[in-house]
Amino acid sequence: MLEKISEWDQALFLWLNQYHSDFLDPVMFFLTQTYPWIPLYIFLIFLVAKAHGKQGWWVILGVLLAVMLADQITSALMKPFFERLRPCHEVLLNGMIHNYGKCGGMYGFASSHAANSFAIATAMYFGLSFKFPAIKWLFLWAVFFSYTRIYLGVHYPGDVAVGGLVGIVSGITGYHLFQYIYHFVKTKWKIEKIKTD
Repeated sequence: MLEKISEWDQALFLWLNQYHSDFLDPVMFFLTQTYPWIPLYIFLIFLVAKAHGKQGWWVILGVLLAVMLADQITSALMKPFFERLRPCHEVLLNGMIHNYGKCGGMYGFASSHAANSFAIATAMYFGLSFKFPAIKWLFLWAVFFSYTRIYLGVHYPGDVAVGGLVGIVSGITGYHLFQYIYHFVKTKWKIEKIKTD
C-alpha cells in the first residue's frame, strides 16, 4: 500500500513539476527563500501588537515555539528516520524532472518549508482571527510557499502535504501552550498580589 501511495505521489510530482518557465524559475527560487518574506513577518508582528497590546509577546512566543516544533519534527526526526530521497536526488528520475537552484539535503520527507509556513499561518490564525478575520488568507501564502518546493523539484507533494499537517499541529500546540502559560502566570500574579495587599 505504501509503495502504491509513493507511486501516486511521484506521478503527481512529475505532473506538477512539468509546468515551469524560464521566466518563473528565478522568481520561484527567490520566493522560496526566507528573506523575501521579512516584510510580511514584520506586518504580522504589527498586527499582533495592535490586537494584543503588551500581551502580544506571548503570541509571538507561541508562534516561535510552533515554528521550532515544526522544524525539529521534520528536520531532526522525520527526514533521518524515513530517509526518503528528494526527487532531485533520485537517480531514477534523472532527466525527468525540472530542478532549478540548489537541491538541498539528501532527504525530503517531510518538508520543513511546508511545516514552518503552516505553523506560522495556524498560530497566527488562532492569535489574530478574532480581530482580523482576513488572517485566514495567510494559509494561501503557506500553500504557495510550499508549492515552490514542488516547482523547484526538491519535494514531492506528499512531503509538502505531511509537512503542512505537522505545521498545523505544531501551530495549534505552540499557540495554546503559551496561552496556557500566560493565563497561569497571570492568575498566579493576581493571587500573589492579593496576598501582598
